[in-house]
Amino acid sequence: MKEAISCGGIVVYRGKILVLYKNFYDHFHGWVLPKGTVEPGESYEQTALREVKEEGGSVANIVKYIGDTHYSFKVGNEEIVKTVKWYLMSTKSFYSKPQKDEFFEDSGFYKYHEAYHLLKFDNEKGILEKAYNEFRTLKQNGQWLDN
Repeated sequence: MKEAISCGGIVVYRGKILVLYKNFYDHFHGWVLPKGTVEPGESYEQTALREVKEEGGSVANIVKYIGDTHYSFKVGNEEIVKTVKWYLMSTKSFYSKPQKDEFFEDSGFYKYHEAYHLLKFDNEKGILEKAYNEFRTLKQNGQWLDN
């Protein structure tokens, strides 16, 4: 068993959430949140911001750490146990551009209920729900600013 860490972002602008559509040679296809592997010398925060920019084209700012999700998968005969560290983020616009060379075919900002139902994985739906509740609390308290 091998352990791996990735970091990602729940990017919110004017109440809508950035989601990406990935199609990897028809072996995997579905809507996901932006996330990726920590590179040597990077902090978790730097990784999350870089992945949001690379995969979705959005320049974002971290608002706060939201929590972790966990899942496992196999590569050959080896089991990989993945932890993803998630951050609630804000951005300055609805601009997004899917990273074609990483098999992202589409991207966009969607209303919460749309994003929730588009997402392929239950663990991403759960972290989205937690992040969106935090966004709503910050917004109600006048602490959320769309940059």
